[in-house]
Amino acid sequence: MSGRLLRLVCTAAVAAGTVLAPLPAAAVPEPEPRERSVADLLTDLQRLYREAEEATETYNATEEKLRAKRAEVTRLDTELSRARLSLHDSRGAAGRLARQQYQSVTDISPYVRLLLAHDPQHALEQGHVIGQLARERAQRVGALTGAERRADELARKARKALDDQLTLAARQKEDRDDVRDKLTGVEELLASLTAEQLTRLAEFEEKGVEKAQQELTTSGALGDDERGPTAEGEKAMEYARRQLGKPYEWGAEGPRTYDCSGLTSQAWAHAGSPIPRTSQEQWARLPRVDLKDLRPGDLVIYFPEATHVAMYVGKGHVIEAPRTGEKVKVSPIASHPILGAVRPDDPPGARGTGRPATTHAQPPALPAPDDGQAPVTEAR
Repeated sequence: MSGRLLRLVCTAAVAAGTVLAPLPAAAVPEPEPRERSVADLLTDLQRLYREAEEATETYNATEEKLRAKRAEVTRLDTELSRARLSLHDSRGAAGRLARQQYQSVTDISPYVRLLLAHDPQHALEQGHVIGQLARERAQRVGALTGAERRADELARKARKALDDQLTLAARQKEDRDDVRDKLTGVEELLASLTAEQLTRLAEFEEKGVEKAQQELTTSGALGDDERGPTAEGEKAMEYARRQLGKPYEWGAEGPRTYDCSGLTSQAWAHAGSPIPRTSQEQWARLPRVDLKDLRPGDLVIYFPEATHVAMYVGKGHVIEAPRTGEKVKVSPIASHPILGAVRPDDPPGARGTGRPATTHAQPPALPAPDDGQAPVTEAR
């Protein structure tokens, strides 16, 4: 190939490369980021709140187990101390009997002693005493053996209970960290939003609750809603009302702050009917009641995992400790997806029958809408 032709080929190749080479990445215009819709933001926020509340209920359940285990350790330690004291006393008594027997031992059999005795009746009585001492010694030895076994068994149980306590304490720390991680996600999402977005988000959520409440109340699912509370239910509601305006705090059960199940469990404890601590245990262990049979004081359970609970106060409303950043307040019953309802003051094994209601002809009046912002007072 001639030098001229070679130069033409090279020139053509360079030109072609210039024409066919792709544009630099910086030259390609990127699409404008699409602003997320209010519905998407609300979905994410509600998911984060729900995950945080689920983690909180897990923490609460572990805390309850840890509390019970601490009580068991204390009880076993007390019993072990008593058993060891009893064992010490038994050993002392056995030692005294052993010395008495040793001092009474002779090489002459009781039969020969009887034959050689000047007073056979006295010898028989002495033999009876010796036999009684032997029987007492046998009982003491048996008691000593039993005390040793009991002390060993209690020591084993106490060691296991202490190991379980340490395991639960470690799990509680993991649960606590999980809650904090979930709440950090909520805080980060809220911090990324503008004031306008936050306002639109709150309005959108409120409209959703209004729509759900309207659909529920017009469907007849709540029945005639004319039932009054029992005496216990009225006491529980009175307690819940006194907590209106107090801040939500995960893991709290009063008197200054509450989470959702902390509020309901404390309310019913003050009414004289203790119930499980967590919303999941309340759902699992308390008698179920249909929504159409709801009466004030009943508990409404929310979400498929039973991770939120509120107290029904009549007229389609509940008192609840909603979520982080909010206060105990009166809310529409349809503020969250309803799983079902339970009745704390039913007899064990009942299925929503309940005790005879009080003479209330109407459910008690609801607090004023601004009660949710009432000053914080001590629980009574």
